[in-house]
Amino acid sequence: MTALVHAPGAPCWFELATDDQPVAEAFYSALFGWTVERTPMPDASLYTIFKLNGLDVAGTYSLVPGALPGPDGNHSPHWGVYFRAANCDAVAARAVALGGRMIAAPFELMEHVRMAVCADPEGVVFSLAQQRAHPGVDALGVDNAVCWAELATRDIAAAEAYYQQLFGWRMQAHPQAPNGYRVFVDEQRMLGGLLQMQPDWGDLAPHWSIYLQVPDVDACVQRALVLGGRLAFAPFDATGVARIARLTDPRGAAFYVIHFLDGGSK
Repeated sequence: MTALVHAPGAPCWFELATDDQPVAEAFYSALFGWTVERTPMPDASLYTIFKLNGLDVAGTYSLVPGALPGPDGNHSPHWGVYFRAANCDAVAARAVALGGRMIAAPFELMEHVRMAVCADPEGVVFSLAQQRAHPGVDALGVDNAVCWAELATRDIAAAEAYYQQLFGWRMQAHPQAPNGYRVFVDEQRMLGGLLQMQPDWGDLAPHWSIYLQVPDVDACVQRALVLGGRLAFAPFDATGVARIARLTDPRGAAFYVIHFLDGGSK
């Protein structure tokens, strides 16, 4: 089967850092029907690839002392987003030159990928992936797989300028999303969005999130609660677009589930 092609700047891998890998594997496998494939790493840990019908959809690894921070800068369990870089070193250098900072300088992760970890000017952590042997996710925008990556930011104009210069994103408004919502696209599809955080979000730090597409949001939420997850935002309807809820897994990593009302995607 031909691997899914990710354009430069597109979200290409989604990764869970957790403090209890067996619990995480059991939770997501039961919730989304994923299977697991474990690979030994140089430090003797195991890296798990989640698969959906044999296709790679995400990965997970165990947090250790000194682990890299998550999308909001903390070290608790979290989902992270990788963006494809045709030249990891050049994009990482540009990330810093534009006002971000380097958290982990470019390095080779075995034969799989050349990667780096950066933070944008708001401190939001993201990763870069120059694909080697591993091409990234093979299932995207189908039920029980990630369909969307979203940045919640305190300054949407500044965030748009930063990422557009960093990745060369094409940006557009979403006709049915909240005022000011911005979407980044490639030639084939909409890839993700930028959301202006509001005062009622309290002291929540800016962050990247993932959305997983499901056939029934309410049923998925109930199943997640039975499996030990928790509800962060109760299911709600985004008028004319989708039904959405925000969950955390048993170890506290947050993610959204979404069902598009027209059967399509954002």
